[in-house]
Amino acid sequence: MSSNVRLKATWMKISLANAGKRFNREWIFRNADLEFSSSNSYAITGPNGSGKSTMLQCIGGMFQLSEGSIQYETSNKPVTNEDAYKHISFCAPYLDVIEEMTLVEFLQFHNQFKSFIKNFSISNIIEEIGLKEALNKQIRYYSSGMKQRVKLAQSIFSDTSIVLLDEPCSNLDLKGIELYHSLIEKYCKQRVVIVCSNDEIEYSFTNKRINVLDYKTANIRA
Repeated sequence: MSSNVRLKATWMKISLANAGKRFNREWIFRNADLEFSSSNSYAITGPNGSGKSTMLQCIGGMFQLSEGSIQYETSNKPVTNEDAYKHISFCAPYLDVIEEMTLVEFLQFHNQFKSFIKNFSISNIIEEIGLKEALNKQIRYYSSGMKQRVKLAQSIFSDTSIVLLDEPCSNLDLKGIELYHSLIEKYCKQRVVIVCSNDEIEYSFTNKRINVLDYKTANIRA
């Protein structure tokens, strides 16, 4: 397939102002003033348990901020927080696929909620991720690496301006990691890409790095 990806929205910006998130009395991050925009790729780094995934999920609207604000903007128009999900796709090892479905059925189901990139058919997608031989097999019979390829497919091939990737190479072998980098290179250049990881192999292509430790504070009792 051509690498000339045509998206519904070709420009997007996310702005966090004085953003913070806490669980009970523990602040995961605080005082974050961050901006993410299309045609840029970002890495959120930090040691295990430092709050990388929490920050990523706040950016994607899965968690509400405890303080501060987040704003989404596309084509110079504001997007409400309630509608932001339409512009976001997400891949993470803790998100499940529907294992009782075949790959074809799952992608058809997913396409009802988020359409795929223009001019991409389900058969095109399956061929791109190297699972043509398993397209009619139930996903529960897939290896963990094959399932991760499916998760990458549903995020990268969705027609969204923002692609959020949490430890995207989990369970992938060397060939799968090469596929991941190829998909990013071919289909994500125009988009906002944010990778959450402490393994450089997953974010080596990014042009901006954010260390979550820079936004950590001691546990503050409020």
